[in-house]
Amino acid sequence: MKKNDTTLTGAPIDPAVLDAVEQAMIRIRRRQSRGSLARPTVQGMTQPLELPTLSVIDAVDAGGGEPGGNVTVGVVADRLAIDPSRASRIVADAVKSGYVRRVASQEDGRRSCLELTDAGREAMEAAHRTRQQFYAEVIGDWDPEEQNQLARLLSKFVDSLDRARHS
Repeated sequence: MKKNDTTLTGAPIDPAVLDAVEQAMIRIRRRQSRGSLARPTVQGMTQPLELPTLSVIDAVDAGGGEPGGNVTVGVVADRLAIDPSRASRIVADAVKSGYVRRVASQEDGRRSCLELTDAGREAMEAAHRTRQQFYAEVIGDWDPEEQNQLARLLSKFVDSLDRARHS
């Protein structure tokens, strides 16, 4: 897309806005690829926790997506935007580490579902607490309205990313 093109919906977007979003996303991606956004979470744990395992714990903690829905390796793959074979490997590592367990589906006993163990729930609570403390430090000196705007717009942006990925 050229800088002066319109979006697929035909609505023009200021090229400076697109540049600013692109640069911010590049900076976020670099931090994520270095693990610097997740590292405080991992360091806050009492036992070592690999970043891929933390991603699995996050995906399982989010539940099945629909009321009563089960979390499977396929759901984890979708949430992490990775291929099913990679998801299967990192889920196996999370199971081996004792954070996640496989259970038979109540609807289909041949199907394997995932749930957090006590250690997984403890890790998730520590992750939530540590990440929220980190974000509080980052935006703690912002005006409350700016904090609310960030939460609202970031949620809206991620929802749009999810829709774009599934279309």
